[in-house]
Amino acid sequence: MRGTAVWRGLVLAGCLALLAACDQQNIGELEEGVSTEADVRERFGAPEAVWEGEDGAQIYEYNRQPAGHRNYMITIGPDGKMAALRQVLTPQNFARVTPGMPMEAVRRMLGKPMKVTPYEAKRQTHYDWRYLDGPNASDSKIFTVVFDSDLRVVSTGSVRDPELDPK
Repeated sequence: MRGTAVWRGLVLAGCLALLAACDQQNIGELEEGVSTEADVRERFGAPEAVWEGEDGAQIYEYNRQPAGHRNYMITIGPDGKMAALRQVLTPQNFARVTPGMPMEAVRRMLGKPMKVTPYEAKRQTHYDWRYLDGPNASDSKIFTVVFDSDLRVVSTGSVRDPELDPK
């Protein structure tokens, strides 16, 4: 059984490396203020979600969960050109998640989580995102947001990714 888990981990790591390499190439081919919506869709495909931004802009969500460590938000301005591209699973964004914040605001800030777990007895729901942390962004961690029954933030926290520890 242990050999199967190790093999599965190696295959997953290889797939993630390919996805990350593709993302980096696609990002390198896009330029803020120059690339168009069509350019973004050609390189990234259809977005997971489209959010309304300020002044008529649209924000395209490109999710790399559950196996990846990044979620991208790409802003398309009213002129149809890419205004911004950012990776949103960062400690700085996590710090902006505060008690009382509605789930929709968190979802819009961080993108789709890798996992949603309801705890009926506690009347809570946990949303988890996988991300990279550390000096070289090499430590895989899980950021969790705990919501109450009204889908308002109760608390947040980060732990080492349990997938890193063999069973």
